[in-house]
Amino acid sequence: MPRRRTPVILLASALLVLAVLTAFGPAERSLGSNVRLVYLHGAWVWAALLGLGAAAACGGIALVTRRVAWQAWSRALGLAGTAFWVTYLPISLLTMQMNWNGLFLQEPRWRLGLHFAVAAIVLQIGWKLLDRPTWTSGGNLLFFMALTLALVGAEQVLHPPAPIAASGSAAIQGFFLAMLAVALIAEWLLARWLRAVRA
Repeated sequence: MPRRRTPVILLASALLVLAVLTAFGPAERSLGSNVRLVYLHGAWVWAALLGLGAAAACGGIALVTRRVAWQAWSRALGLAGTAFWVTYLPISLLTMQMNWNGLFLQEPRWRLGLHFAVAAIVLQIGWKLLDRPTWTSGGNLLFFMALTLALVGAEQVLHPPAPIAASGSAAIQGFFLAMLAVALIAEWLLARWLRAVRA
């Protein structure tokens, strides 16, 4: 098997595992089996946030050390985190439709997510065209700081604080953590592939 195909196959396998976990997740009293989409939505957006946070951390280290390896990881993780952040939006829409029978597009956190998704795409394209690793590293750091501040100040309407942690169910909490772990593995594989392509 060609080495270039291996990361793509591993990534597809991780996504397949995540799909299977979603299909067989534990149901919940009020939302029934549709809560499985909530698990997927939560795991996906947390993977995106952690990926963007890792890109910011690598970017900060790159600014201090000026090492090419940290710059490359900041770029790859920033692209992977952006991919997960952008794709969480349609998952969010599907979750709204299945659980609340409609799309609440004025929901503050969904609008915030959309705005930052557009900004992330524009910035990543700009940094790619400029091809200035230092700018990319610093940009990933500033972007994550801005996103974090915006999320902290955003109003919560359809997003109760820490619903999984507050569920009181060890089965739900454990299942969500398993889904998050698989999503992070998928994101890591995507970042590795993006870094290898760049190299």
